[in-house]
Amino acid sequence: MKSLRYILLLAVTLLTVEASAKLELTDNIYMFGFSASFKDSVIYATDIQNPQGLWIDTKSNFLLNRDEYSHQLKEYLSDKLQQQNRVCMVFFYTKKKKAEKEYLKLMKKYKQGYEVRYVNENAFKFEPIDSNPEEEE
Repeated sequence: MKSLRYILLLAVTLLTVEASAKLELTDNIYMFGFSASFKDSVIYATDIQNPQGLWIDTKSNFLLNRDEYSHQLKEYLSDKLQQQNRVCMVFFYTKKKKAEKEYLKLMKKYKQGYEVRYVNENAFKFEPIDSNPEEEE
């Protein structure tokens, strides 16, 4: 019985959070990609980019479609550099200085013991996902 109460409380909480989300199209996202593999010691990192026209939940500062941006990097590495089966992540911030600070911290950590290969913005650019989350409902 307690577990049913817990599930109902969780469902109500999630519905409340979903209803209170405020989605906004913004140009103030600074992001970079990072890729690693369990098979080698090579790390790929993109430049910090400021793609235009991304959706964000302004209440939580959560970037919508984040998994699809990670997939863009994964496809680039697979198709252009023949780097298969890599784990790709996207880091995003609403302040450029914060993005730069976190980028430098991550690179400093991985330069020790890993070969870091940089992917500049001329080679790979994050493309905005063309979807209005409010229209999908």
